[in-house]
Amino acid sequence: MTRVGIVGVSGYSGGEILKILFNHPEVRVTYVSANNTKGAVETLWPSLKGQTSLTCDTYDPVKASDQCDLIFLAVPHTVAMQIAPTLLKNKKRLIDLSADYRLSSADDYQSWYGQPHLDPEHLSVAVYGLCEFYREKIRSADLIANPGCYSTGALLGLLPLASTHTDNIQSIIIDAKSGVSGAGKKLAAELMFAQVNENFKAYKVLKHQHTPEIDQVLSQIAGRELAVSFVPHLLPVTRGILTTIYVRCQGISDLNHLHEVYTRFYKKEPFVRVLPSDNQPELKNVNHSNFCDIGLAVSEKQNLVVITTAIDNLMKGAAGQAVQNMNIMCHYPEKTGFVL
Repeated sequence: MTRVGIVGVSGYSGGEILKILFNHPEVRVTYVSANNTKGAVETLWPSLKGQTSLTCDTYDPVKASDQCDLIFLAVPHTVAMQIAPTLLKNKKRLIDLSADYRLSSADDYQSWYGQPHLDPEHLSVAVYGLCEFYREKIRSADLIANPGCYSTGALLGLLPLASTHTDNIQSIIIDAKSGVSGAGKKLAAELMFAQVNENFKAYKVLKHQHTPEIDQVLSQIAGRELAVSFVPHLLPVTRGILTTIYVRCQGISDLNHLHEVYTRFYKKEPFVRVLPSDNQPELKNVNHSNFCDIGLAVSEKQNLVVITTAIDNLMKGAAGQAVQNMNIMCHYPEKTGFVL
């Protein structure tokens, strides 16, 4: 039995982690906290009424260390790097859902997140938690940098192509659309119902902070520098990310061949589904699950490959992937805890 804590249980990702873990036979949630919220967890998340007697209080590193073997840090960017060093010193295993340990360079972090990194020592220790590619490193890691939601949808779509046709890739454009929950619970005028409902817009065009994360991982996988052009959009829905990726790639002229590459690559992956050649993914088929659905198309005339992925941003893009990482770290079957 693994004793698990959740720091930031009042946020969307923290709440989703808690709900998954209540179905996990090998885990006991022993500690929860949230700096801006106190009280019974069943009051914070009424859907859990009658299922737990846990009480949420402000974060206490001593209690967290004493009561847990593994801790999820479901906290905002810049917060995790303030509390992770003490927990690591106390021999706790951590899964950080913020961006604080995703980039290997402290300079890149400051450039994209607007402030100095407070724990550069552990940037080289953190393992990027993309389960489908870094599984072996994840098994023995003490600090997991859980991937960003946009990054997950993009990278799962690109992994097979970047691994097998590296030298043929000429350019990559990523067009992604996310539900509003991807912004978290913060109060902001642009996220109000009246602003989002019946609306659709691009934002942070070519400036989104997940861009360097995608570039970094793709370049590691390809063994050469790759850079993407990334444009995110805000959908008038609560959850889900649909990502359309346009890759100029020579040598891919046959959809059946490309489909075979993808199905072979993901053959043993429990949460990636490569759809039949005539199908495209939809948010309704992945929301509230940890699945990533992938659709493919090829234009031989234009040397163009189009890859479409769909994930739930709160599940495969955050909490679900975090629990999958925990299962790998603790040597549990990866599907444990998930309602399939």
